[in-house]
Amino acid sequence: MDIFQRDLAGVGVDAREEEFAKDMLPRIKEAQKIIAKLNNGYHDEEETRKILEELMHKELDPSLWVLPPFYTDYGRNITLGKNVFINQGCTFMDRGGIFIGDDVYIAPKVNIITINHDINPYKRTITYCKPVYIEDRVWIGCGATILSGVRVGENSIIGAGAVVTKDVPKNSIVGGNPARIIKEIRVEGQEEG
Repeated sequence: MDIFQRDLAGVGVDAREEEFAKDMLPRIKEAQKIIAKLNNGYHDEEETRKILEELMHKELDPSLWVLPPFYTDYGRNITLGKNVFINQGCTFMDRGGIFIGDDVYIAPKVNIITINHDINPYKRTITYCKPVYIEDRVWIGCGATILSGVRVGENSIIGAGAVVTKDVPKNSIVGGNPARIIKEIRVEGQEEG
């Protein structure tokens, strides 16, 4: 496996290894240049989307609406569905993969983090990534943080300021630190089961 495959597979990557400096670091630096272009000047919706396509190396749906500033460490491992809205000041640490479904609303200053460091203080330069999945019709409140390996089920709401460390079942409202289920959402017309 190369370093990019190891990142996506959750295998440890050491920032001191040669492959990191040779292969990963140039991509991170490229992403930072594109983010600087995005965040330092006015861009209409279409211009913003084009800059994000350059960052993510893929075509994005015209229904995407992102209000800069937007921050990411890598950018290439973000997948966005249709009718996604991302408000100002969000940070997506995406080396492990961030997958966002359709009709998702993300409030200001939301953090989605796929990366973690080794708990051994002598191995802190080693990182481990796990993907984050945000299913269809999720609403993420202001200042919420979703940590690596979490799946947020469809129709759910993440309360403002919540720190989500575990999967969120569909049709749930969660809040707090660590986030806990506050309420279930009853969706009219949705089949039971």
